[in-house]
Amino acid sequence: MKPLCQILSTAQMRAAEDALVQASDSVETLMERAGTGAAEWIWRMAAGRSVTVLCGPGNNGGDGYVIARALQERGLHVDVIAPIAPKTDAARTARARWAGEPVEHADNCIFVDCLFGTGLGRPIADDLLVLLRELALAHHYCIAVDLPSGVDSDNGEMLNEALPNYDLTIALGAWKFAHWLVPAMVQMGAKRLVDIGIQPGRDTARVSIPPVFKAPDRTAHKYSRGLLAVVAGEMHGAAILAAKAAQHGGAGYVKIFAGEGDDMATHPPDLVVDCGSLFNPAPDHRIDAFLVGPGLGRSAEARARLDWVLSCDLPTVCDADALVLLEPRMLEKRDCPIIVTPHAGELEVLANVFGAVGLDRAEQAIELAEGIEGVLVAKGPDTMIAAPGAPLVIMPSATSWLSTAGTGDILAGLIASRLATGMAAHDAAEQGCWLHAQSARRAGSAFSASDLNDYISDAYGEFM
Repeated sequence: MKPLCQILSTAQMRAAEDALVQASDSVETLMERAGTGAAEWIWRMAAGRSVTVLCGPGNNGGDGYVIARALQERGLHVDVIAPIAPKTDAARTARARWAGEPVEHADNCIFVDCLFGTGLGRPIADDLLVLLRELALAHHYCIAVDLPSGVDSDNGEMLNEALPNYDLTIALGAWKFAHWLVPAMVQMGAKRLVDIGIQPGRDTARVSIPPVFKAPDRTAHKYSRGLLAVVAGEMHGAAILAAKAAQHGGAGYVKIFAGEGDDMATHPPDLVVDCGSLFNPAPDHRIDAFLVGPGLGRSAEARARLDWVLSCDLPTVCDADALVLLEPRMLEKRDCPIIVTPHAGELEVLANVFGAVGLDRAEQAIELAEGIEGVLVAKGPDTMIAAPGAPLVIMPSATSWLSTAGTGDILAGLIASRLATGMAAHDAAEQGCWLHAQSARRAGSAFSASDLNDYISDAYGEFM
């Protein structure tokens, strides 16, 4: 894992810092690295304008004193507000090196929040909360150092109401879960990371990095690139959306399978639709992966189709209605990979069926991945990917314009397409999410799900 991709809990971050201190560094040295690194980003944003730094009593406040000194040495006017005196040795040393005098009020251009950082577990006291809000309102731009004050670093929850919004958040040493999870991530603005020498840990969560694709081999043909079977149901439009996306996701052949009597007369001419032949005792031996769920319905017939698909024991993506119908018994005899792609409501349904209630979302995703013995893609503004024995992966946030009907079918088609090409299930899930996000970025604003399909090929090219 690349060091700057890992996401650490509060406990993991403390252990990592302790390891640096025991190896050769001091807390003061780490504070200097963190503060001067953060000051570099603040210097760029300030562009010669004056700065106010709010320093708390802990090491986050100590980082603030280092920042103030570094910016003053570069010629910026800096005011420091310190409502509580430093309470750690490193913070006291940083304040002494700054050698200035705090002020009670300041009205500059840039506000830097160094009140509380990683590890805060209780709401901010009322007087400090009022001060934080007033300073944020009095400045043109707001920057949070490490984390915005009032945020739980391990789950992204807001410990106080009506916390400020920030234009920039500068993470120190490693990403924290709150940087990538709602609701906290919504208030953070742009995010940057300062490297202070934290080494990669074993089994730590990580932020997904863009994949690298390649063109098909010169000798490739449609079957060698992967045949994806998309199982249709009551609402054919969803299956067609997913299949169209899959055609752009890398698979060489995408085929919709419908039951006898299903009316699939109106479908795109470049999509092959087979009515009736799928549900024979044995599937077509050329099928490399299944996608089942988009538009499947929740009838007895739909349940029978899902049961049959899972009994074939081929690599499978289950989405939408398939997640509502899924039962533990359907998975008992499977060996091939399975990927499930629930949104928040479907995640709760799975949690009830597979016994993963009473957990936060990250814990729930990990527990459910263990329960299904497969890859779970928990969709949302903070999409996360969990798999048994693998670190949790969080996708960088995509555009909020994806919050429209049908885009989940597109994602399922992309993930299934990558799976059909022979990718490992976890890799297929990540790659599908990247294609989905980049296609949406290219599509711009107020697009429909069918519009999104038009941008997948170009997005694919970005990863080659």
